[in-house]
Amino acid sequence: MKNCRTHTIASWILQIIAAVILAQTLFFKFTGAEESKYIFTTLGVEPWGRVASGCAELLAVVLLLVPRTVTLGALLSLGMMTGAIGSHLTKLGVVVQNDGGLLFGLGVTVFLCSVVILFLRRQQIPILGYLFVPLHDLSCDAKACRH
Repeated sequence: MKNCRTHTIASWILQIIAAVILAQTLFFKFTGAEESKYIFTTLGVEPWGRVASGCAELLAVVLLLVPRTVTLGALLSLGMMTGAIGSHLTKLGVVVQNDGGLLFGLGVTVFLCSVVILFLRRQQIPILGYLFVPLHDLSCDAKACRH
C-alpha cells in the first residue's frame, strides 16, 4: 500500500532533519575535533570508534536521502542514536564539555525522527507490516487523501 501524500511529505521532512543533524557531525568526527576526541576517549574507543561512527553516520545520511533505502537509513540511525543516548546516560552525561546538552538533544531528535519515519513507512518493512496489522486503520486510504 502506498503512503498517502501527507505521510510522504512528513517522512521527507523528518528524513532531511535527521540527515542534516547526522551530516553536520561528520566534520567534527573526521577532523578529530577536540570534543569528538574527548567523547570517544571517555568511551575508550578513540580513534577507531570515532571514525567508525562517522562512517556509519555518513552511510545513514545517504540511505535516508535515497527513496528506496529510507527505512534502512532510519533503522541504522535509530540503532546509532540508541547507542549514543545510552552513552550519554551512562558514561558521558547529558551535558558534555559545557554544551548545554546540545549533543544529547540532537541525538534524541534523530532518534525520534527515525522512529516516526519507520512508523510512517512501516508498510515498506515486511516484518513491521505483519507486526502492526491492527494499525492498518491509521494508514491513509483513497478517501482520506490523494496518493
